[in-house]
Formats: sequence, C-alpha cells, structure tokens
Amino acid sequence: MEQTKALNALEPFLALSKSATSPRAAADLVARATSAPNTFVFAELLQTPQIQALAASPEFTSYLTLLQIFSYGSYGTYHETPNLPALNDAQILKLRQLSLLSLASDRSSLSYDALQKALGLSSAREVEDLVITAIFAGLLHATLDPARQAIQVLSIAPLRDLAPGTIPDMISALQNWAGRCQSALGDLEQQIQSIREAAAARENEKRASDKKLQAFVDSVCDVDRSGGAMLSAFQRDNLTRRGINKRSVVDLVGAAVLAEPMDVDESHAADDLAKRASKRKL
Repeated sequence: MEQTKALNALEPFLALSKSATSPRAAADLVARATSAPNTFVFAELLQTPQIQALAASPEFTSYLTLLQIFSYGSYGTYHETPNLPALNDAQILKLRQLSLLSLASDRSSLSYDALQKALGLSSAREVEDLVITAIFAGLLHATLDPARQAIQVLSIAPLRDLAPGTIPDMISALQNWAGRCQSALGDLEQQIQSIREAAAARENEKRASDKKLQAFVDSVCDVDRSGGAMLSAFQRDNLTRRGINKRSVVDLVGAAVLAEPMDVDESHAADDLAKRASKRKL
C-alpha cells in the first residue's frame, strides 16, 4: 500500500524527466523530487538517461550523488560525502525518515542515543517527533518507550531501494535461511516420527498385556482341557451360588496378575481365588 503510494507520487517526476534535457533541469528535478511529500522510492528516476547524464557534468554531478543517497544511502552518508548540495527542511526530514527505515530493518529495538547519533538529532524529544512523523507517514509501525529510552519497531514499509551489488548478497542470505528452515523441518519430522513410534510401541504393549490378562481370565473361568487344575464346574457353580459373578472373578484375577508373576501354580491360584471370593461375599 505504502509502496504503491510512493510510486504514484514519483510518476509526475518520471514524466518531467523526459524534458529535462539539460544538466541544470535534471538537477532541479532531483531537488524537487527529493523535497516532494510521499516520494520515498527513487530507483526508477535514478535510472533515467537524463539523470544518469549528470555524471558527465562536473557542475551538477553532486545532484546524482544526492539522489543516490536518497535512494539507498543514509543521513550519515550525506554528511560524510563532501561537496553535496545543501538540504532544505523537507529534504532533511525525508532523509532522516528513510535512514530510520534502514536502521529499523536491522534491529527491532532502537535506543534514543543511537538514533540521535545516526540521525543528527539533539534531544530525545526530536527522536520521538521523528518517529511519530514516520508512523503517520506509514513508513513503520512502532511504539515509543520513554522509560527505557528505546523504540520498539513492529514492522516497516518496503520503501528503500536496493544499492547496486546487494542482490547476490540477498540471494545468499535467503538461501542460507531456506537451508536452516529445511534443517529445522527435518528435525521436527524426526521428532514427530519418534513420538509416533513410541506411542505405537506403548499401544502394542498395552494390547499384548490386555490379551495376556484376558487369556488368563478365560483359562481360570473355563475348565482346563489339558487336564490342569483350573476351576472345576463344581467350583464355578459354587462361586455362582455365592453371588460371585464372572466380573468379580475377572477383578480378582486382574489384581492377581498385576501383583503376582504369570507363571504361578494354577491350582494354588484357583484355590486362593475361591477363598478370596468367599471372603468378599461374606
């Protein structure tokens, strides 16, 4: 949204550049474009032949450098570069706002002291006023923290042009970031798979335990066909007459299975089961 607005604001100057055939007219166009409200991107104007022709004019080549600073430089760059045209108030404010965008893109929290030094401001009040103007211009979303003397930056508008030669570095940084993301996703997939395998193993163990318990209960409640000393029909009838149903037997057997090894002598287990069932009834 802000980028579209800035591009629309630059359109009149792109149209005027076609008629700026003299170095003086091109230099005047640079001064007007950098002073106009809502013009925050200058790459297209910078690439026009009329503006590039300023490089061949010793008298006005400084205006080409000035436009480059507004496009991808900073307030500090302006003061470090000699023989540049003087800035009016509108240009000073805009260059500080653009510099603030560059500073905010590197850190999410900016101190008042750092901004004062980088932007040539004399007080914390001026820092706050500049940030407020940038917020109202839609350049960034941020909150002032006077207690900590810091600016908490939430987001910034994509309104800074790329300096020449920065695209390969950006591609490399993005590739490194993509590699880290892929590595993190791989680690997450491995952890998810390990969790699933552990859950499946626990479920299998539970099913095996339940199956083993059920098999033992069934063997206790039925006559052992192989001739083992399980509960006889008489014993089962006796338990039934006493009001001990199969569920009670299952409960007792389950408790026994949990408390005792599964290889106990089955005849003793049956006798003990009958005794405990009788006591439970009484």
